[in-house]
Amino acid sequence: MELLNNLALGLSVAVSLQNLLYALLGCMVGTLIGVLPGIGPVATIAMLLPITFHLPPTASLIMLAGIYYGAQYGGSTTSILVNLPGEASSVVTCLDGYQMARKGRAGAALSISAVGSFFAGTVGTIIIVIFAEPLTRMAQKFGPADYCALMALGLVAAVVLASGSVTKAIAMVFLGLLFGLIGTDVNTGAQRFTFDIPELSDGIDFAPIAMGLFGIAEIVVNLERHLERGGAIKVGSLWPTREEVRRSIPAILRGTTLGALLGVLPGGGPTLGAFSAYTLEKKLSKHPEEFGKGAVEGVAAPEAANNAAAQTSFIPMLTLGIPSNAVMALMVGAMIIQGIQPGPEVMTKKPDLFWGMIVSMWIGNAMLVIINLPMIGMWVKLLTVPYRYLAPAILLFCCIGAYSLQNSTFHVLQVAMFGVLGYIFVKLGCEGAPFLLGLVLGPQMEEYFRRAMLLSRGDAMVFLERPISLGLLITTALLLLLMALPSIKKARQEAFTEEEG
Repeated sequence: MELLNNLALGLSVAVSLQNLLYALLGCMVGTLIGVLPGIGPVATIAMLLPITFHLPPTASLIMLAGIYYGAQYGGSTTSILVNLPGEASSVVTCLDGYQMARKGRAGAALSISAVGSFFAGTVGTIIIVIFAEPLTRMAQKFGPADYCALMALGLVAAVVLASGSVTKAIAMVFLGLLFGLIGTDVNTGAQRFTFDIPELSDGIDFAPIAMGLFGIAEIVVNLERHLERGGAIKVGSLWPTREEVRRSIPAILRGTTLGALLGVLPGGGPTLGAFSAYTLEKKLSKHPEEFGKGAVEGVAAPEAANNAAAQTSFIPMLTLGIPSNAVMALMVGAMIIQGIQPGPEVMTKKPDLFWGMIVSMWIGNAMLVIINLPMIGMWVKLLTVPYRYLAPAILLFCCIGAYSLQNSTFHVLQVAMFGVLGYIFVKLGCEGAPFLLGLVLGPQMEEYFRRAMLLSRGDAMVFLERPISLGLLITTALLLLLMALPSIKKARQEAFTEEEG
């Protein structure tokens, strides 16, 4: 009964005219950046963070969430029609989606992609509704030591599941932790690593870091790559054949299940979900030779998986305050900008925001089906806009957004500096996501660690005496041991090499 009351509260918040408009705006922007190659949800949300400072908390989070799962829909359109993934998680869709389009089945591929995405998004939202309350109740029993151990697990898991070199991922996490130390000491009030720069007394603002690291760096890298866009294939009929439907349904169900599980994992998310679902379908198929030549399962499963993962990645962020990927770290940043402390208290202290956001996800998924299928022609025409015209507009938008935070040119300089740093990271083959997770979780982990040590009068055994903390630390140690095993290391390298390829 309580769950129904919460959903009724969420529905009343989500269907207000203001929140419906922001959900629609988020879905439209998400689809747009999914269609346009080389921008992506991380860069877009990073660039839009300053705007959220001037919006109501619920409306801003609904809009950012819409951008995230909307990008999963939009990315499939260009993957299928022009063999160009607009978003990282849509890379796998290119393999069979474009081949279906070349055979005259573009409309069917788009329809299956949209229906699979909607089904997976709906299931993901239901999973959030079912597990949100029990997880929040469990989190309310956490003490400072437990939270510190949980954040340590989150950082280690982010390293384990980051693509590329483990050493580089660990270095990026530590670099993020170091940047998180800048500012005023919580306990003593002393200035740390500010170098007598007054603007750094409150630490480095999250928004300029995100905008520079993901927004500016992404633009420079894309200009360097000279993105090319081929001619779009005609869509044709949107109705799939009975055989295509028969083969798609099991693939959508398996993709949804796998994506929902991987979305919850720290460092997981849509890209890992889509890649894993495609691999699973290829292994289970009676005709694996069809994959890469227009197998409908190769479209249905990854599209369902990336949308399910996009939805369930909200679970640890909303209930525990732990971001599972770079986008969720940005969402945590948006909550902090709004003065909201991420974690279990969000459900109890701001139930309208919590349940309103969850219900808006389902409404947003319904909007996306309508936005994507009838408006395919419009989205494809946007591909004709040269990237060299988009890049200066995005740069200008970043600078205006950074300046508007506190009407300070210092923030614009920060964006430029982290843009250069982000470009260096790309050139060195280092991921920005572990850095961002270290930056977000570091200050919180330090605060909980020091609080635990104060309460225990300096006795570090408090981390082993509490069952929750001990269990989380054992899990963290097991993850580190697994990473050291040669067979696991080899399998991981092969998986990510294939994903990048």
